[in-house]
Amino acid sequence: MDRFRGVLKENNIKCTKGRLSILKILEENKEAANAERIYEKCSKEGVKIDLSTVYRTLELFEKMSLIEKFDIGEGKYNYLFKEHNHKHILHCKLCDKNLEIDCPMPQVSDIIKSKTGFVLVEEEIKFSGICKDCAKINKRKEEK
Repeated sequence: MDRFRGVLKENNIKCTKGRLSILKILEENKEAANAERIYEKCSKEGVKIDLSTVYRTLELFEKMSLIEKFDIGEGKYNYLFKEHNHKHILHCKLCDKNLEIDCPMPQVSDIIKSKTGFVLVEEEIKFSGICKDCAKINKRKEEK
């Protein structure tokens, strides 16, 4: 818990038992969790906290960039501790430019799970395409 106290202190967030528990739950989860699941885990651990407090805390953590919020449709959101994120490279086949992006798989996995119940256990992603600058040049060439 000392590690989580440090994270809160570094971000000038008041350290409460509820906030520490929410941060710990998110950090320990390998997959994103919704507010209700976090609330249930807090209750099971004996942490007295309101569901509305969980939502407010998640919004605060997102604002401070400690967690990521994923829209899984129908007004529902999942949350993921940012430490678990990794990056992917988008490579332009024409100019060889590379662009780094956050991995989109947590959002895709959550959407698949919420809509179908299917849990991904393995995925492989490779991105290549044409950057917007090259796309503009190609469009101009096609118009001539």
